[in-house]
Amino acid sequence: MDRRKFIQGAATASGLLFVKPETAFGYAANSRVRYGLLGCGRRGTAVATSFAKNAGVEITALADIFPDQLAKGKQHFDAVNASLNLPAIDSKRTFVGHDASKAIAACADVDAIQISTPPFFHVEHLDSVTSAGKHAYCEKPVGVDIPQTRHALEIASRANGKVSMAVGFQIRSAPPFVELVRRLHDGQIGKIAQIAAFYNAPPATMVDRGTPGSDEYRLRNWLLYRNLSGDILLEQNIHVIDVCNWVMQAHPTAAYAKSSRKVVKNAGNISDNYEVIFTYPGDVQLSFSSTQFNKNNFFDVSERFFGTEGLAEAPYSGALRILGNQPWEWSSGAPAATGQFAANGAFTDNLAEADAMKDRSFIESITSGKFQNQIAAGVESARSCMMARKSAETGRSVTWSEIEADTEAYSLGMNLAQFD
Repeated sequence: MDRRKFIQGAATASGLLFVKPETAFGYAANSRVRYGLLGCGRRGTAVATSFAKNAGVEITALADIFPDQLAKGKQHFDAVNASLNLPAIDSKRTFVGHDASKAIAACADVDAIQISTPPFFHVEHLDSVTSAGKHAYCEKPVGVDIPQTRHALEIASRANGKVSMAVGFQIRSAPPFVELVRRLHDGQIGKIAQIAAFYNAPPATMVDRGTPGSDEYRLRNWLLYRNLSGDILLEQNIHVIDVCNWVMQAHPTAAYAKSSRKVVKNAGNISDNYEVIFTYPGDVQLSFSSTQFNKNNFFDVSERFFGTEGLAEAPYSGALRILGNQPWEWSSGAPAATGQFAANGAFTDNLAEADAMKDRSFIESITSGKFQNQIAAGVESARSCMMARKSAETGRSVTWSEIEADTEAYSLGMNLAQFD
C-alpha cells in the first residue's frame, strides 16, 4: 500500500481529511474555525501554521508571556493569513503576560485554542481553555507529574462531550503508522513477544536571551529544566512510548530505568540519556534507549516489534515494513529526513502527513460535533514515562500501581507576575 491509496481510502471511509460541507454546532458550510495560539515558540508556531494551511482555520488570536515572542508570532501569522486571503490578527486579540492564557481563553473571537506552552503549564492551561468553553489542542505531555495528570482526568470528565480535547500525538495520525498498527492488531506478525525502540536526538537548542540561571532564562529555555519539561523521557521520548502503548493496546505494568548527564554541559538539570526496560501485560518487554547529546544533528527514532510470525519495523525515516510470513512495506515517495528533522517541527518521510492528518481530524471533530476526548490516552502515556523516570530517580523497579499513587508535585519555583 502506498501513500496515495491510503489517503484516498481514509477520505472515503471516514471523512478524516476534509471538513464536511454541513451546518453543525453553529459552523456553517465553508466557515472557518477561529483558532488561537497560546505559546508562540518554534513548535507552537509550526503546528498552528499547519492548522492554517491544512485544516482551513483562521488564526484570530495569539498569546505569550513574552512581548518579543508575541510580536514575532503576529508578524508570522499576519503573513500566513495574507497568503490565505484572510485579515491580519487584530491587535486587540493579542495577549501578553502571565495571565495571557486566561485572556485568550476569554476571547469571544476564538473557537479553539492550541496549548503550546512549557509542559509544566499544560494542564493548568487546559483547565482555563475548556472552562471557557473553548476546544483545546494540547501538546504532549499531559502534565509533568502525577498530581497534574489527576487534574487532567478531572478536566476530561468535566468537559467530556462539551468541547473537543486533542493531545499532540500526531504519529497516531501518520498514514504509514496507522496502516502498520492496523496490520499488527490484525495479527500479521503473530503474537508480539518483544519490543526494541530508541530515540536519538541532538541536545535541546538554547535561546540566547536572559541571564543564565535567571527566571527569564529558565522560562525561555524550559527544555533544559526538569520541572518545566518533565525531562527528555516525558517531553520528547514519549512519542515512542505512546506508539508502543498504541500497538500493545495497553500501558506497561512496570519499568526499570537508568538515566544520567554524561555529555551535556549547558545550563539546566535534564538527563541526556535513558535506558529503560518496560514490562507490558503478558510479560512482553520493551527495551528502550534514548540519547540527547549528539551535536552533529544526528536524529534517529524507531520501534521494532518482534512477533511469533514476523518482525515489524517502524522508523521515522526509512523503510517502514513487516518482514516474515506476511511481508509488507509502506511506500512514501517522500525525501529522507534531514538533520533538522524534529528540531524545527519540519517532519518528512514517514511523518510527512502526520501533522496535516492530525490537524484535520481535530477540526472536523469540532465542525461535525463529534468531539474528541484524548486526555485519558495522553495521561496513560505520560504516566508510563513518569513510571520510568521515577525508577531512574529511585534506582529500583517501579510498578504501575505505585506510580498511580505517587504524590510528588513539581514546583514552578518562580513568580510569573514579574514578566508583566
